[in-house]
Amino acid sequence: MGKFNDIINGNKPVLIDFSAEWCQPCRMMPPILKQVKQQLGERIRILKVDVDKNPAIAQKWIIRNVPTLMIFKNGEVKFRQAGVIPAEQIIGIVQQFL
Repeated sequence: MGKFNDIINGNKPVLIDFSAEWCQPCRMMPPILKQVKQQLGERIRILKVDVDKNPAIAQKWIIRNVPTLMIFKNGEVKFRQAGVIPAEQIIGIVQQFL
């Protein structure tokens, strides 16, 4: 969890995709997040966190549904939403925090 905290405490927005292997909707997120990364490049960091492999992180951030997307900047939660979100919408949200 220490490394996770180091990552979210930076001044670059970090988009976290909380997901699980067994989750069908979660499988829709990688191509969406690839589009987001292509559009925003180095201005954002994107991480995928498997809630089953990282239960302490999932518990700390009260992840009840997957996929859940969260945006952190300077250690603060700037955005949180469960479900599949289109790339254009994610890009619009992230740009508020650049």
